[in-house]
Amino acid sequence: MHQITPHEILSYLGIVKTPVPHMTKEVPQIPVFIQQMAATIAKSAGMLDSDQMTVFFHEMLSAKRVYVAGAGRSGFIAKAFGLRLLHLGYDVYVVGETITPAFHSGDTMVVFSGSGETHSIVSLSGTAKELGGTVCLITASPDSKISKIADCIVNLGDLTGYYRKDKDPFEIRQLTGEYRSVSSVFAPLGTLFETMALVFCDAVISALMEAKKAEIFDMQRRLTNVE
Repeated sequence: MHQITPHEILSYLGIVKTPVPHMTKEVPQIPVFIQQMAATIAKSAGMLDSDQMTVFFHEMLSAKRVYVAGAGRSGFIAKAFGLRLLHLGYDVYVVGETITPAFHSGDTMVVFSGSGETHSIVSLSGTAKELGGTVCLITASPDSKISKIADCIVNLGDLTGYYRKDKDPFEIRQLTGEYRSVSSVFAPLGTLFETMALVFCDAVISALMEAKKAEIFDMQRRLTNVE
C-alpha cells in the first residue's frame, strides 16, 4: 500500500505546490497553419465567379431591408456581416432574434450555409421566397437544396473537400497528393468556408463603402454607445 508522504499532504493542503511538468516553449505548426490559411484564401479568391459576385453586389447595393441567417458558426458570420451593414446605414435584421420584424415582399434574405442543406436554413429560405423576397446564398455547395431556391448564389469553393463528403481515407488522399501532410488538422470541418465567408463579406462591405461614398465618421456614429 502506498504510504502518503509529508510532501504530498502539504501539497494537498496547498502549502507546497506540486511541480508542473516541463512544457516546451515551441508552438508547433501555428505559423504554418496561418500561412496555409492565407494562401488558401488567396487561391479561393482567385477562383470566385465574377458574375456571381456582381449580381450579389448589386443586390446588396439596391437592398432596402436585409435579413441575415445561418446556423452554427455560419450564423456568427451572418451576424458579423449584418453588423457591418448596420454601420453602413442599412435596415438589417438577424433571423431568429426575438425582436426581428416580419419579412415582407421586396426584402432581401442573405443566408450562409456551406452545405446548402441545413434543414432550418432551407426552410426559412423557402419561406422568404414564398413571401416575395429575394434570397441570396453564400455557400460552398452550389448544387444544393438552398441553391435551387436562391435568386443569387456566391460559391466560395470547397478546396478541402469537406462538403463533397470525400469517401477516400486521409492516407489515400495524401498518396494522391490531394492534401499536404498537415491537411488532416488544417481548417477542420467547415472552417475554411466560414473564414472565406467572413473575408468575402468584409470585401463586399469595402466595395459598398466605395460605391456609396460612405465616410468612416458616419459609420462610427452608428456604433453602439450603450455597452
